[in-house]
Amino acid sequence: MSLLVIVRHGQSQYNVENRFTGTIDTPLTDLGRHEAQQAGALLRADRFQIGFTSVLQRAIDTMAIILQTIGQTDLPVERSEALNERMYGQLQGLNKLEVAERFGADQLFRWRRGYADQPPGGESLADTYNRVVPYFESTILPHLQANQPVLVVAHGNSLRALLMRLEGITPKGIEQIELATGVPRQYHFDTQSGTFSLLEK
Repeated sequence: MSLLVIVRHGQSQYNVENRFTGTIDTPLTDLGRHEAQQAGALLRADRFQIGFTSVLQRAIDTMAIILQTIGQTDLPVERSEALNERMYGQLQGLNKLEVAERFGADQLFRWRRGYADQPPGGESLADTYNRVVPYFESTILPHLQANQPVLVVAHGNSLRALLMRLEGITPKGIEQIELATGVPRQYHFDTQSGTFSLLEK
């Protein structure tokens, strides 16, 4: 058995403003930094051997705060664009309520939560899955297979894509799942069967 922990970054300024963030670099709020500290407090008993994060600052900062809280600031951390948030194209920076008023609530839901719907000039969740999961398989999974505890800090949609792989969630099922900011989600990886088990909080 090896441990995989995934954490969505702490609350960002665009989260507060209810904007599509995507690949825009928006800073953590004070609450977001506190959420990262709280995540670290929950993980103090764990000792990781490697971490992975996106190249976006809100994820990098969340990882740094967690590692400071658990006393593992020397942990090797790999950054990759493969773990970046879903790119929302022309919607990036726009307020979600304004988008709903312009395009309708149903279209807003499909762009935000649907699996195959691409916002104008952006990625669908399927596109995000097709970059996140191959990176997971090639780069992160080998560490788990070697019994190394792994910490991943990323984004709502890149982690939703990963959840589909870890928990066998269908494209329809993933529409109803949203990950809270700064809350660790922990899995045991069975090196014999190659399966993941979600640990109870």
